[in-house]
Amino acid sequence: MAAKSVPSFLEVLVLICLVSTCVSAKPTNRIKSHNVIKELNRKGPYIGLITVIATEENAFFDTGAFKPHPKHPFVDLAGRRFWVGKVNGKKVICVRCGDGMVNAAATTQQMADLFDVKGIVHFGIAGNVNSSMSIGDVTIPKQFADTGLWDWLNPNATLDSSYVGELEFESYNVPNCNGSNLLGRLGYDSEQFYSESGDPNTPQSLLWAQVSKDWLQVAASLEGMELERCVNSTLCLQEKPKLVVGLSGSTSNIFVDNGAYSDFLFHTFKVSSADMESSAVVMTSLSNGLAVIVIRGLSDLAGRQKGHNSHETFGSLAAHNSAKALVQFIDRLYTY
Repeated sequence: MAAKSVPSFLEVLVLICLVSTCVSAKPTNRIKSHNVIKELNRKGPYIGLITVIATEENAFFDTGAFKPHPKHPFVDLAGRRFWVGKVNGKKVICVRCGDGMVNAAATTQQMADLFDVKGIVHFGIAGNVNSSMSIGDVTIPKQFADTGLWDWLNPNATLDSSYVGELEFESYNVPNCNGSNLLGRLGYDSEQFYSESGDPNTPQSLLWAQVSKDWLQVAASLEGMELERCVNSTLCLQEKPKLVVGLSGSTSNIFVDNGAYSDFLFHTFKVSSADMESSAVVMTSLSNGLAVIVIRGLSDLAGRQKGHNSHETFGSLAAHNSAKALVQFIDRLYTY
């Protein structure tokens, strides 16, 4: 039997270095980011800005209002880039969270845990479910409901008295008849809201997550501001867009592009907009004791249109109007 070869000291040392490099590469980057965050926080507090997609983030930068931090213009952490700088002299940190409520809540919690922020401004685009509103308008709602929290029941199931709304699929049979629909019905439920101001492990039943009243008062001064009407020189809206403060909005992990469901949301919950992130940002901010407000530009009719959804055509316009309102809001907010 051949004798086993014994690794030399140099071979062992190289192996240790390789293993150490593989294990420590990511933690080293994370430690570096956390050290930068500590340095930035000594110059805080900041206003946290959270948007969703690249179109909205680009619209914000296109305003020219953002002035990056001279030493640390951004911090990369957990796959996201947090931009650091000022808007109209106010210190801000801006991040793009990505689609959906999980991304929105996770990013908001990151902002609350890591950065010295006094409040969160969430901005972007949304679908319009209110016939008195138009594409290009900007809505700054007073409250949001999570309309994606429901029980999907069998056709003959008994509705729980705690449900805050119900949708029966047989009401939408075509042709309209008295026959049941195997999809049954939905029973809409309320959220369980945890807050640092409440008792630990004691959630509060919550349908409407309300934005901060003092910030909403500041936002009210924006009504009447000039908004953009044209995507380019050849594509313009028929009506001049307006900014409306104090309506209600809905959030779910559903891109609403169905007229019947859009009407259902409006008549059942009296909401004017539908998006996929706002209530998650608002609830997470409130749980952490942070001020919060939402600014959304309306890009489409949430399925009530004839033909194709207009969010690809007017999404950039809605995003620019939202960003324009954001900059004006920050300008009127208290000075740090």
